[in-house]
Amino acid sequence: MIDLSHHSLRLHADPSRVVVRPFHIAWQANGSGESRSERLVREVLEMSPGQAAKQLKAVLRDFEARHWQTRRVFMTRYDEIAGLLSLEDDISDEKRQLIGAYFCHEYSYAAAALMNPSAVPHHDQTGMPKGSLRIIMSLRAVGEGHISSVAFREGIITDKGQLRLAPDAPFATTCDFHGDERTAPEGEVTIQRHRDSTLSGMVIFPITKQQSNGLEDLRLVRFDHGDGDYEWLGTYTAYNGFGIQSELMRTRDFRDFDLVPMTGSAARNKGMALFPRKIGGQYMTIGRQDGENLFLIKSDSLTHWDEGEKLLEPEYPWELVQIGNCGPPIELDEGWLLLTHGVGAMRKYSIGAVLLDKHDPSKVIGRTKQPILEAARQDREGYVPNVVYSCGAIRHGDILFIPYGVADSSVAFAFLKIGSLLAAM
Repeated sequence: MIDLSHHSLRLHADPSRVVVRPFHIAWQANGSGESRSERLVREVLEMSPGQAAKQLKAVLRDFEARHWQTRRVFMTRYDEIAGLLSLEDDISDEKRQLIGAYFCHEYSYAAAALMNPSAVPHHDQTGMPKGSLRIIMSLRAVGEGHISSVAFREGIITDKGQLRLAPDAPFATTCDFHGDERTAPEGEVTIQRHRDSTLSGMVIFPITKQQSNGLEDLRLVRFDHGDGDYEWLGTYTAYNGFGIQSELMRTRDFRDFDLVPMTGSAARNKGMALFPRKIGGQYMTIGRQDGENLFLIKSDSLTHWDEGEKLLEPEYPWELVQIGNCGPPIELDEGWLLLTHGVGAMRKYSIGAVLLDKHDPSKVIGRTKQPILEAARQDREGYVPNVVYSCGAIRHGDILFIPYGVADSSVAFAFLKIGSLLAAM
């Protein structure tokens, strides 16, 4: 019998988690006249000093206590608008902040759903007592318009199955990206976490055209380049409302992030999960190229992936519709442990596992006949019922820490004894 325990903590969608986002107003002029943006700026500039101060006071009364460094955010937004419209320098601070406020809006980034987490070891393990591991967990947050962004939580797990998450930061902040908002960028972009923002309070929003409708299901992995050189990588799906594209997030400190589109035929599919190191001199990933089966894909580059070889097909009743991965493979002495998800009757999702050969992952050593986790009781109800789903577990000693999404609505946590899982294969 598999030795699995559920933690009592549950994370839920929270409409009170808000950030200040740029409010995009049309830049095009109406015929020969001024654009909406130009008219709006002119209206503020024509206010008397007293009128501008009164209006700014009203805005700050409503929003200053809800956001981090609100005045600075308004001034930063003003600087962007001033650069786009070539505004004069002799404008009062009150009018600058007010102009910035008109070009901002409040966005509840996790109002609709919070789901599909993944976990990796934290890059900073200083001060950790024996038996404890500091972790970073990514979360898919869904807000207005069903747009997905990436949020993070820091925490600590122990070898006794204990979990303690850092509290939500009082204010959420977005990553900084400097570019011309009149033209959405294409290709690779670099973003930064603000120097005063905590990781647990940071959100990564879509930036490029391809990402415009969401960043979905980040699968994090701590990648070992050898000789103690670690890089944190994450594969995710960029969605523009019409098509999908697999992309790669790269960081070494969770402060500077590169978001890199991947190329090749396999990159046109969802759910790629990287192995945490090269095997036989090649990068490897697990993907689902046909929407039904799992494939092992090899490459000489982290950003280019072509066709792979079929690794697993649906076999048991709980996975007959389709199977996929539940995050990157985890290295054990016995082989590569890969969590999978299966879809059965009534589109019910369950989580299982397979064991792959350590030197040749194309060889399947073992497989669970029954699910490890499945949607039951309280896990059935939510935005998308009957779903349990993870984007990445983490090994700590002889236990497996599995954060998982529940009904595309909340996040739950389980601890599993690895030995009992292997024995059940």
